[in-house]
Amino acid sequence: MGEEISNKQVILNNYVKTSVKESDMSLRTSKIQIKIPSGCDDAILVKNLYLSIDPFILGLMKNQELDLPSFTLDSRSCLMNTYLWIWRVESTGFVSSNFKTGELVWGFTGWEEYSLIKDPDQLFKVQDKDLPLSYYTGILELVVRDYAEVMHACHDSLCWVFQVLLSQKGSTASGAVGQLVGQFAKIAGCYVVGSAGNKEKSAFALMKVDLLKNKFGFDEAFNYKEEHDYNAALKRYFLDGIDIYFDNVGGKMLEAVLNNMRLNGRVALCGMISQYNSLEQPEGVHNLINAIVKWVRMEGFFTSDQYHLYPKFLEVVVLLIKEEKITYVEDIAEGIESAPEALFGLYSGRNVGKLLVVVARE
Repeated sequence: MGEEISNKQVILNNYVKTSVKESDMSLRTSKIQIKIPSGCDDAILVKNLYLSIDPFILGLMKNQELDLPSFTLDSRSCLMNTYLWIWRVESTGFVSSNFKTGELVWGFTGWEEYSLIKDPDQLFKVQDKDLPLSYYTGILELVVRDYAEVMHACHDSLCWVFQVLLSQKGSTASGAVGQLVGQFAKIAGCYVVGSAGNKEKSAFALMKVDLLKNKFGFDEAFNYKEEHDYNAALKRYFLDGIDIYFDNVGGKMLEAVLNNMRLNGRVALCGMISQYNSLEQPEGVHNLINAIVKWVRMEGFFTSDQYHLYPKFLEVVVLLIKEEKITYVEDIAEGIESAPEALFGLYSGRNVGKLLVVVARE
């Protein structure tokens, strides 16, 4: 056996039934070989630098029959996984000629300090090293789907209104996705309204609303926690109705939006965060008849659907960042030990901007 190093890992102790708790996860320390094991000639060993914390993870922590690969518990536990990591290659197998020691890559692996990647063909190399590496957990990766959907919707329809309402519990229009969807829509010439909120009339909620208007450049923003009637709130901001709705909420907000859609409107279905705590008995939408009588197009999508656009996306978005035409806010936790608390905070609405964990600076 070759030289080994310690490897801290975050473990899922049990399937989550309703809301996630920090006690659903625990930290353990294992050992991992520095040298690639025999029989793994295609593999690479990576040191994990940045971990993305995303709302969809809760769906994987539940034992549900979804078209998503839930975490598989053995008799006691399993390693937490997530899609977005930034890594540095530490060593490679005999056949892994596409990767060299010291290169920076991003992709999917477990919540741990080091990972053995047996199928590196699924990884992407970091292209622009002038920008912060942490951007590859968000604006330079995940948001490719949002950019693609916004550009598609804004240029293929009569777009004069773009409604961005991204949460009832946690990640809002001031979160990882919402902050960028709204800015892309503004660049495309849309009128943009966002909602954000935490506790009713709290300073934190007011700060989020102010952030949308004065930092991200939204035309209007409101605190959904102060609204007892979503339908009335939307009518206040959209006198003639909504053309495009980018949905990360579902539930009552989606229902209110359908009541206010214009003819031939579009709904991009990115997520359903209001439903993640109640997947056993999800809240239904009771007015889908509006999608028929108003000729509304509703379509779901995943990041992986848009990877063919990634080179073009980088070309456009990197330039927008360097020209300071896009504002990007991150909410950063330090150390792999902080990952469970960070995930819990995401669903409690504590974060502002893209939530990530720095596992190692280099």
